[in-house]
Amino acid sequence: MRWAALGVVYVVWGSTYLAIRFTIESMPPLLSGGSRFLIAGAVLALVVAWRGGLRMTRKQFGSAVLLGLLLPAWGNGLVVLAEQSVASGLAALLVASVPLYVVLMRRFAGERPHRVTYAGVVIGLVGLAALLLDDMGDSSWWGPWVVLLAAFGWALGSFLSNRLDTPANPFALSAVEMSAGGAALTVVGLAAGERVSFEVITTSSWVAWGYLVVFGSLLAFSSYVYVLGQLPVSTVATYAYVNPVIAVVLGVWLADERFGVFQLVGGLLVVAAVVLVVRAERKCRTPVGGSVRAEDER
Repeated sequence: MRWAALGVVYVVWGSTYLAIRFTIESMPPLLSGGSRFLIAGAVLALVVAWRGGLRMTRKQFGSAVLLGLLLPAWGNGLVVLAEQSVASGLAALLVASVPLYVVLMRRFAGERPHRVTYAGVVIGLVGLAALLLDDMGDSSWWGPWVVLLAAFGWALGSFLSNRLDTPANPFALSAVEMSAGGAALTVVGLAAGERVSFEVITTSSWVAWGYLVVFGSLLAFSSYVYVLGQLPVSTVATYAYVNPVIAVVLGVWLADERFGVFQLVGGLLVVAAVVLVVRAERKCRTPVGGSVRAEDER
């Protein structure tokens, strides 16, 4: 079940970058992202409540809200903003810095990631550099930096997910996170002067937005929250290596984006990095203090 859920994150989230691009062609970026998560969070909350699984303490609710601000709001919201001037494929490539952030956070927290994990991160970054060689010149100067900032927020939320007191039901956690993140994005969007003009929204934007609600949020985000509680965070973070490959392929297929030798070599290196990190993270990790953490043996 946990590997199937991670597979959903691998595949579906690789397609959401292109869907975001189509959505913001005629929808305001922050309000489109906010409404996407608000609706998905409300639907999931109703389902979980109907099954009697929405119970949580005040502390657990606060943790879920914090993760919602870090993941959907900070992480996804900044990506949506950046895609106004950054190609969807490039945005996905830059988000692949998440595993590097996570490994550094784990090291600062006193853990010792397996040396093969470090090797996988380095190989993955080399692959990303190859993938970026033909794309960096087409973006604004600030866009890529905003994506890297988004990746940091996403990595921080992922890193904290196993260290905070959160609801035992992962779907209840996901519902609160999406609702909190969606509310934050909506408030910021309205404060920034964004408004929705339904008469200018195109059919392609509606279809892409609907895809993001159902598949990007309800299915993939809930799967992501679930696997964060089932697998080591560095293993889960390898989705950021697979998503760019899918995003590039979809860009070539649906948006006439280029795919040359550098992209092919980079894609192969990315896949190799995923294999290395997943294999390394299946083994126990020893923190600086000495004993093995129970959460790292899951």
